[in-house]
Amino acid sequence: MSKPPESPAAAPDASATPKGSGAALEQARRDKLERLKALGVDPWGHRYDGAQPIADVRATGDSLDRSPDDISGPTVRVAGRIMLLRSAGSLVFIDLADRTGRLQVMIGKKQVGEDAWQIIKCLDLGDIIGVEGRLGYSKTGELTVFAAGLEFLTKSLETPPDKFHGLVDPELKQRMRYLDLIHGEGVRERFVARSRIIEAIRRVLASRGYLEVEGPTLQESAGGAAARPFLTHHNALDMPLVLRIALELHLKRLLVGGLERVFELGRVYRNEGVSPRHNPEFTMLEAYEAYGDYRSMMDLTEAIIVETARAAGTPMRFEWMGHTVDLTPPFRRATYDDLLREVTSCDPADPASVAAAAAARGIETAGRHPDVVKSDLFEATVEDTLSGPVFVIDYPAAVCPLTKRKADDPAIAERFELYVAGIELANAYTELNDPDLQEELFRTQLAGLAADESMARMDTDFIRALRHGMPPAGGLGIGIDRLVMFLTAAPSIRDVILFPIHRPHA
Repeated sequence: MSKPPESPAAAPDASATPKGSGAALEQARRDKLERLKALGVDPWGHRYDGAQPIADVRATGDSLDRSPDDISGPTVRVAGRIMLLRSAGSLVFIDLADRTGRLQVMIGKKQVGEDAWQIIKCLDLGDIIGVEGRLGYSKTGELTVFAAGLEFLTKSLETPPDKFHGLVDPELKQRMRYLDLIHGEGVRERFVARSRIIEAIRRVLASRGYLEVEGPTLQESAGGAAARPFLTHHNALDMPLVLRIALELHLKRLLVGGLERVFELGRVYRNEGVSPRHNPEFTMLEAYEAYGDYRSMMDLTEAIIVETARAAGTPMRFEWMGHTVDLTPPFRRATYDDLLREVTSCDPADPASVAAAAAARGIETAGRHPDVVKSDLFEATVEDTLSGPVFVIDYPAAVCPLTKRKADDPAIAERFELYVAGIELANAYTELNDPDLQEELFRTQLAGLAADESMARMDTDFIRALRHGMPPAGGLGIGIDRLVMFLTAAPSIRDVILFPIHRPHA
C-alpha cells in the first residue's frame, strides 16, 4: 500500500469557506443543505454509536510507531465539529473537535469512494461529522485519522466567527455562550473544571456523612441573608411569594428534624446589582453540622478548597488578581479586630476611635450602630489587603443576627469569612439556636425596613422550629461561582456562569 498523502500547503477550498456577505454565506450553506438532501443524506443526522473521545484516541497515538510508512495503527471512530477545513484536489484535511480535544482527519477520494466524496464536497466549517479510519502519523509527525468512511451528522447554517476578528466582545461571548464554548480559548476547559469542582464538593461532604437535600426555591418570606428578593405571585393560591435569597433557614429546620449533617448546592436569587463579583442568580453551597461550631467549619472549608483545587488541576501556589495565593493548609486565622487595628491604627474596642477612623475616610457615622460603622470601615480598608487565604474570625455581634455569641464576650459573634485576594469565598457561623434571642434579633433587624426589603417579615415557623430544639451546630456557605472564578483564575464571575443575565438587546 502506498504512503498516506500529506496535508497540502494549498489555500482553503473556496467551496468550504465561501467569501461574501452574510446572506451570501448563508445561502451557500443552504445550497449544500439541499445537495445533501438530493444525495439522500439526512443533514440533521442520526444516532452514531462507538465514537471514542478524541483525548482517548490521542492517548492511543502516543504508543504508535511515528513513521508515516507504518500502516499498522488501529481503526478508530470519532465524532465532532469541523474546526478547520483544507482541500486540495482529491484530498481534504479536517481538524475535528469534541469536548476532549482536537484531531486531524485526512479524507481521500480514493479511500472513501465517489458517493462519500459527493457528501464531503458539501462540508463546511462548523458541520458535525462522524469518521472511521486508521490512526497513524503524517509525514510532519501529526497524529491523523486516515478516513475510510464518513457519516454526516449535522449541517451548520451559520458561518462561524472569524478566527482573528470574530467573537471578541465579552458581552457577546456571554450572550452567545455556545459560540464561546466552541471557539473561545480555554472556555470549555473552564466549565469542565466547574463541573469537576462541584463533584469534588459532593465527594468531600459525602465522605463526612453529609446528606444532600433540596429546599424550596419559592418561599413566603426571604430569610437567611440581608438582600433584596425577587417578588412573584402564585395564582392558584392567590399569595405573594419570593425567590429565595439563601438556603439557611430550611436547612436548619432539618437539623431540628434530626438530619444532623445536611447540605444543599442550589440557586439563590438577589435583586441587586451586576459586577465582576456579583450576578443576581448564583449558586451556593450551604452545609450544617450538628454538634459542630465555626472551628469545625474551618476544617471543612480547608478540605473543600484543597480537594476542589486538585479536581480543577489548580496548583497549590499560583497568582490571581495580583496576589500570590498558597493553598497549603492550614490557612491563616486572624481576628476581625486585629486586622482592623493593623490596617487603620484605630482601637476596635473603642466606638469613638472607630468612628473617627471611619469619618476620616468619608464613611457616615451619625445615628448608626457602632458595629455597622465598624463593618463599613473594615470593608473599605481591610478587605482589599487580604491576599489570603485567611480566615477572618470573631465578628461584631450586631451584624451577625444568626450567629451564636462568644460565651465570654457577647459583643463578639463566632463567625468567620474566608478571604482570598480581597474577595470573600466562604462565610460560616457557630449557629444561634436560642429561639428567644433569635426572635429578639430578628425583630431588631426588621425595625425600620421597607416592606420589600429582605426579612421584612418574621419567619415565625423558623422560630417555632427552634423552640422544638435545634442542636448546637456549625454552618458554612460558599459561593460556587466565586470559588470557580478563583480556582480557574477567571477575572470575572460572569466568565464562570454559563448564561449570566444581560439587558435585552436594544
